[in-house]
Amino acid sequence: MSTDQESAIRMLANSLHRLNEAVVKCVNAGVTVELMRTARYHNESGSWGDQFTPIIRTK
Repeated sequence: MSTDQESAIRMLANSLHRLNEAVVKCVNAGVTVELMRTARYHNESGSWGDQFTPIIRTK
């Protein structure tokens, strides 16, 4: 892997960690959180990645 790829993966991992912490806070506050894939990003060299939108439900 290139240095740029490793850096991008670390950034993604850090962002996912923060997202998971935010989900826990929402659930502990009484909110249901579902992440739904709403798009798939493609670049012009064959790589792709899923993009998500939160679905929020309250009691």
